[in-house]
Amino acid sequence: MAENFANLYIIRGEPHRPGTCVNLSADETLVGRVSNLLTPDLAFTNAFISRKHFIIRKEMDKAVLYDLGSRHGTEINGVQLTPHTPYLLNNFDIIRLAKGMTVLHFSYMFAEQTLEIEPLSITRRLDVPELPLMIHWEKRECVVDGKRIPMSEKEYLLIRVLHENAQRLVPLEEIKARVWPERLTGEEGVPDVTLDELNALIYRVRKKYGKDTFLISAVRGSGYVLESELKSS
Repeated sequence: MAENFANLYIIRGEPHRPGTCVNLSADETLVGRVSNLLTPDLAFTNAFISRKHFIIRKEMDKAVLYDLGSRHGTEINGVQLTPHTPYLLNNFDIIRLAKGMTVLHFSYMFAEQTLEIEPLSITRRLDVPELPLMIHWEKRECVVDGKRIPMSEKEYLLIRVLHENAQRLVPLEEIKARVWPERLTGEEGVPDVTLDELNALIYRVRKKYGKDTFLISAVRGSGYVLESELKSS
């Protein structure tokens, strides 16, 4: 069905609410900055976004993104795109504009499916000035909505490495090395940890602390990004 082709989810980007879903059912979807002369299909107000920043075209039932020669560029999974060059979008791709002030998430799945396997808070988030979360590293516990939750050793190590690199992609190799230092290393010097083990740990963290507590975004085949700023002591 055409209306379920693919979606962009806005992680952050003025003037939209986090979790806003943008359907990509049209043959072309233009993303850019709103102006007197032009209102793109997905319009932002950030001055670092070009009026015609990038376009997503439906090509052979695939979503293909083209940067339209934007002034400050388009990043996908931390890599700057070459202008006017096709990029075939994949599930879990993280698109960054305006020096990271605007972040989008691409998916061929819709929100109902995405919520269980995706980190993003697709549902409405509370309009509170800061997340109801506090991390006490020395006590190895999180306080979520006033409730104290002790962290297991692996949860602590995972949350710590993601928190230290908040808003940045943490490669799978670094996560494995920091969370499983006791494991034997393979040929490339990386601890012998399966992706199933890592995914299971991420799943446990989301389930135990709540989907909205740690917004951990998966970048397929590369690593994970902690999207939120957290308080810690």
